[in-house]
Amino acid sequence: MTKTILIVEDDTELLDLYVEILQVNRYNVQTAIDGEEAVSKYRQIHPNLVVMDGDMPKLDGYEAFSQIIKMDKNAKVVIVTGYSEFEQKNKRALEQGLVSVISKPIGVDILLGLAKKYLI
Repeated sequence: MTKTILIVEDDTELLDLYVEILQVNRYNVQTAIDGEEAVSKYRQIHPNLVVMDGDMPKLDGYEAFSQIIKMDKNAKVVIVTGYSEFEQKNKRALEQGLVSVISKPIGVDILLGLAKKYLI
């Protein structure tokens, strides 16, 4: 069975970069550009890992994570954020089962490390 990573990012240039890095390294990648689409795609494809921006339109990463974890208590979700003021949101999400919070920008090594760690 092919393992899938769902990348959720509203910055399309960054989204394309993440996808290219993962696909070059032979990972199956699906994408979403906001939290609503992330929840919908999670429901459809049930990915093995979600790497999601914390600050997005429609539904932010924390709200999307909350909906995803209600659907699947074993979901592996990582939030990527550039904002330190989300400390309380980060703490609450980690207590609810968020796998990790990573600060932007994330490099190639970190992105590939996440894929290797959670797609065993």
